[in-house]
Amino acid sequence: MQYKTVRNKGSDEFTEQRSRFIGYVCPVKTEAEALNFINEKKKQHWDARHNVYAYVLRDSGIQRYSDDGEPHGTAGVPVLDIIVKSGITDVVVVVTRYFGGILLGTGGLVRAYTKGASIALKAGNIITMQSCSICSLSCDYTRYGRLSGLIPSFGGVIDSTDFGADVTLNFHIAPENYGAFSKQLAELTCGNVTAEIIDEKFFEMSSDE
Repeated sequence: MQYKTVRNKGSDEFTEQRSRFIGYVCPVKTEAEALNFINEKKKQHWDARHNVYAYVLRDSGIQRYSDDGEPHGTAGVPVLDIIVKSGITDVVVVVTRYFGGILLGTGGLVRAYTKGASIALKAGNIITMQSCSICSLSCDYTRYGRLSGLIPSFGGVIDSTDFGADVTLNFHIAPENYGAFSKQLAELTCGNVTAEIIDEKFFEMSSDE
């Protein structure tokens, strides 16, 4: 299972017909976190004409938006559309507008808020999260070198290594790779070493995956 989100907070801006548009983005997990970020930007830009926002949450399936005084459907909806069409979730976007005195019209507003959302998402660094099995295995020191190389050969990532009487490798691996990995592990160790799945968690995929 995979999903896309943003790695970090970010912002970018542009000017359209003397109106200044600032796009902000923040990764969030809950509606409370999304609302806190929106309120933070409203306080920061209390003197702006509009602070339009939209957010999408993965676990709850919540999608919300606000035009914040712009004509209905010209601001919040375009921001939400960009998030949804990009397949991004667990994110909140705020597009702040300082009015420059020139009316943009319905089409102009839609284009401006679409652009504001797009540059905000880009500034937040879009990433793909992969559901992984968190695993652990223990082996003697003679097998450590070979097994520590086996894990990444199946796309796994070693998170920590504990050196005691035996060596314990803690790692995460995509569930679809676990079966083939376990089979190879059994073959290499004559069935003497097994990897135990202890949890499931989402991890950011590396850029070359």
